[in-house]
Amino acid sequence: MDKRVSASEAISQIESGMTIGIGGWGIRRKPMSLVRELLKAGKENFTVVSYGGPDVGMLCASGKIKKLIFGFVSLETTPLEPHFRKARQAGKIEIMEIDEGMLNLGLGAAGMRLPFSVTRAGLGTDALTLNPEIKTIKSPYSDEILVAMPALPLDIALIHVHEADVVGNTFIYGPDYFFDEQFARAASKVVVSTEKIIKTEEITIEKSLANRFERSLVTSVVEAEFGAHPTAATPNYGFDKLHLEKYSKTVDEKSWQDYFGTFIDIEHKRYVEAVGGKQFISSLEAPVF
Repeated sequence: MDKRVSASEAISQIESGMTIGIGGWGIRRKPMSLVRELLKAGKENFTVVSYGGPDVGMLCASGKIKKLIFGFVSLETTPLEPHFRKARQAGKIEIMEIDEGMLNLGLGAAGMRLPFSVTRAGLGTDALTLNPEIKTIKSPYSDEILVAMPALPLDIALIHVHEADVVGNTFIYGPDYFFDEQFARAASKVVVSTEKIIKTEEITIEKSLANRFERSLVTSVVEAEFGAHPTAATPNYGFDKLHLEKYSKTVDEKSWQDYFGTFIDIEHKRYVEAVGGKQFISSLEAPVF
């Protein structure tokens, strides 16, 4: 089975009102080429689940998000994503703000087809006060009260990887794979963008250690070299600090529309050239945290 499709074909699977999980972490290995394609589609009113970065910010700027479920939304070097800040302060989006671990547990419960996961995270905090839909439960083995973090099932997950073959085997290198396997298992469909498509016979025992989730989960594979830019895809390239700073200044309507026309409303190959070209992106140093 050959799962290769174009970015537009992959995004055509998304309908208005769907719940979308976006992999990556802040400004690390976000599926930005897919996010840009989604921004161009005439779809909206999404529930977005993310450890957010510019993916969330750009969707907020375009008015695509109805509800956001998140552990944080940050550009890391800019602690609070500016478009997210603007949308939240204006009350334009519904939110479920929870602990990073609670988000992971919600995805995990969905992946295991369970109604909730049990945790102590959130007890004694406003995570429960501000999210009354999150309930507590008494342990059947003691009288301890625990948090029952509800499952977060996804209609579709968007994930960026370093390599993939045409049948959906995927490989994430570097230290920043985080919780992408949870997004994949929580979703009914999984769209993967990849820096490179490899042949299945190239998969070795050593390479298979970087396979984080099952190929049977993958619905579509989109080849997109530098598809994480301006976020990092360590070890291939680091994040583009100067571009992110430029993006951070686009919070007024005119500058956002200028940015949209220059960097979003174009095909991916033209985007790569617009931000400096392959050699430049490849030269971006990997972040050290």
